[in-house]
Amino acid sequence: MKTIKVLLVDDHAVVRAGLRALLESAEDMQVIGEAENGQQALEAAKRLRPEVVLLDVAMPRMNGVEAARRITRTVPTARVLMLSSYSDEQHLKQAVAAGVAGYLMKESAANELLAAVRETCAGGACFSPPLFNRLVKDSWGAPPDGPSATTKPATLSRRQSDHLQLIAEGYCSKQIAELLSVTLKTVEKHRQALMDRLNLHNIAKLTRYAVSTGVIESRHGLHPPATPVLADQPVSKNTPE
Repeated sequence: MKTIKVLLVDDHAVVRAGLRALLESAEDMQVIGEAENGQQALEAAKRLRPEVVLLDVAMPRMNGVEAARRITRTVPTARVLMLSSYSDEQHLKQAVAAGVAGYLMKESAANELLAAVRETCAGGACFSPPLFNRLVKDSWGAPPDGPSATTKPATLSRRQSDHLQLIAEGYCSKQIAELLSVTLKTVEKHRQALMDRLNLHNIAKLTRYAVSTGVIESRHGLHPPATPVLADQPVSKNTPE
């Protein structure tokens, strides 16, 4: 069984202790280090090379958003998952712009946090439902850089249409693979082909396109499942298959 190496970052020792106990109760996770501020987090990430960095937002010396930005640049193999009590739009937008793989509220259930760590480590993304709603709404309000609502829908293969619908409804790669009875590698190939075909390279834009072309109803994009939305990160065109 693969062990996920996690770096914990929070300025409260009692919070770190609780998170460590939770993560290490899972057989597939190991806490390899802790930090109490953003600067320590950056140094620890460079030294320890964690797979997932569980990061608080408000911290002394260097806040979580700036730490996330620097970690994703200097340790690109590390996936940053924000865990915060802040749910306002400003913090969310800043975190996404910094390159985080997910953003969960601290009141999230223990099993939701463990699932988010696994999903982000696997290359996906995870946002608490209210935050996912804001990301999608914000994308709809922004000027489109892909097909508009009045653009004739692109011709997609049956499999591409299936993938588009499931992605837009918030399913992660593993769930799509199970639903369509295919391998994860096949899901990733279809997702990349879909993004290339539509010239849309993130989940919010794919969801917007799916709604505008009638692939799903708007309520699907605005009301995701009650559990955290596990969605796939944008795939680089240079990603090897």
